[in-house]
Amino acid sequence: MISKRIIPCLDVTNGRVVKGISFLNLRDAGDPVELAEFYDREGADEVVFLDITASHEQRKTVVELASRTAEKVFIPYTIGGGIGSVENIREILRMGADKISINTSAVKNPGLIKESSMIFGSQCIVVAIDAKSKTGGGWEVYLNGGRTPTGIDAIWWAKEAEKLGAGEILLTSMDKDGTKDGYDLQLTSAVVDAVNIPVIASGGAGNLEHLRDVFNLAGADAALVASIFHYGEFTVRQAKEYLRSEGIDVRL
Repeated sequence: MISKRIIPCLDVTNGRVVKGISFLNLRDAGDPVELAEFYDREGADEVVFLDITASHEQRKTVVELASRTAEKVFIPYTIGGGIGSVENIREILRMGADKISINTSAVKNPGLIKESSMIFGSQCIVVAIDAKSKTGGGWEVYLNGGRTPTGIDAIWWAKEAEKLGAGEILLTSMDKDGTKDGYDLQLTSAVVDAVNIPVIASGGAGNLEHLRDVFNLAGADAALVASIFHYGEFTVRQAKEYLRSEGIDVRL
């Protein structure tokens, strides 16, 4: 059995970690590298940095973040936001990141998934999907940090991303993001059932039972967590010990 992963998510803007609700009303949560270093010591399985304004502002992800992190963090880490070319990906991986996450650029140029997975290996390429429920059912893909609707069905796009060579799907429910009332189990389960690659669930963690449910009821391979860790409500260790007590295989 493959262990379930607990992954702190660091949403970064202007060099600081922030957290909001449904991608809005952001508040400061600290320095990204210091927080990543802390989570490394705490026993997190991985860390994800998402530069949440990079695509919207049409600027490249700060490669320096990858370099600074490589010096202090020894668990795998992913960097996403504003990555639009094979050259961007090469630069970030060369600086020390283990994976990159692409969202807006992947939808606008699906060939980037195929080309980058062939060059660097699919294990390095995470396709992030920001999905919002539609009236009448289903979920729509949004771009540019949740600002731009696409009309694209999220389940179809997850399957397409896998066909193109994505190694993982990072699935964020925009409806649940920052609400702390639980992951979108229906959305997560639908994507898990549609693809054969790992799915990282994101958006809505408010307590440890929510982590249990996204693993047991929706079948997620990993859970992205932000607010409850950033603001000290729970530690990574507490989360893992609780999940272990619930019969879920995690690395302690």
